[in-house]
Amino acid sequence: MSTTVTISKRGAQRVRARHAWIYRSDVTEQSAASAGQVVRVLDPQQRLLGSALYSSRSQIALRMVSFDNAEINRGFWLMRLAAAQRLREQVVRDATAYRLVYGESDLLPSLIVDRYDDCIVIQTLSQGMDELKPMWIDLLAERYSPRAIIERNEARVRDLEGLPRVAAVVLGADPGEIVIEESGVKLNINLVEGQKTGSFLDQRENRIAARAYARGRVLDCFTYQGAFALHLAREAERVIGIDVSAQAIAQAKRNAELNGASNVEFKEANVFDLLREMEQSGERFDMINLDPPAFAKNRASIEGAMRGYKEINLRAMKMLAPGGTLITSTCSYHMSEESFLNVLAAAAADAGRSIQIIEKRMQSRDHPVLVSMPETYYLKCMIIRVE
Repeated sequence: MSTTVTISKRGAQRVRARHAWIYRSDVTEQSAASAGQVVRVLDPQQRLLGSALYSSRSQIALRMVSFDNAEINRGFWLMRLAAAQRLREQVVRDATAYRLVYGESDLLPSLIVDRYDDCIVIQTLSQGMDELKPMWIDLLAERYSPRAIIERNEARVRDLEGLPRVAAVVLGADPGEIVIEESGVKLNINLVEGQKTGSFLDQRENRIAARAYARGRVLDCFTYQGAFALHLAREAERVIGIDVSAQAIAQAKRNAELNGASNVEFKEANVFDLLREMEQSGERFDMINLDPPAFAKNRASIEGAMRGYKEINLRAMKMLAPGGTLITSTCSYHMSEESFLNVLAAAAADAGRSIQIIEKRMQSRDHPVLVSMPETYYLKCMIIRVE
């Protein structure tokens, strides 16, 4: 007999609205539930709402995996994986690396699966998905025959689940550095040591879109391993990429060599400091790209984050030639689109510039947004003309 968990009226309303998370404060009865178990979820009248992964530690006590009476077995998980694959077959073009499973958006909460050519990277970010990790490794190996499967389970969210942080090869041998390609740009990636699962796949389509606006002299801030810079270098005369990480800059230079990009220069520097120096010395650019890390990691940090976003956008707007292009992003879920646009409007006013939004963009289509879960919409990317 399945273990059941009863939730409050408020929790039941969330489930019926198709939100996948139920907080511990809405759990009213879970006496027999154990860490990482798949449980049946009941409303206060003991009516079945669906099935969920149960966490004994996180404030997110339940992650819904179905909203009906489906049997949760290997065939169920395979069905969900196949559905995720069909979407990627529709939307991924001209890229050898992409997100195959994006957690809650693919109705596979707390599971991330990225494909990097013939290798796979997996993250299991809750007790429930971590319990299922051996099954996922078998399933992915059976379906895709990858050269290697690597787990990149270092995310902070695992601390909240009482899970260890770990990065390891779980199938096959360490592939070392591999080369991926997106729309003609090649990138060296280390799947065991790189950021996130090896690369920032969520900006892939925005990098490609940005090429259409690149011209003249371009500044790429927070360049990391140079992906944006190398796309922009295809059309621009000169690109300068900046990052505070010496390791990232070294990799960016290697990526420039890999692509034969002789019109790109990479500098190790603090972006805030260098922007201030460049602005004060009267530097001018035809395009500036701002792709900072998440300044707002929680609600408490929003105010400070808004100051940071305003400062870099203000300085960028002052340095752009009339008619220049600003590409500016935030990857903070807690920074809403409305708040981000307000920051940009305030920066433009202080800079004494008029701005026009040419394109509103978001994370690449292999990171779909589940409408019933606003948390899955996190990346906002604006392409702006600055007069």
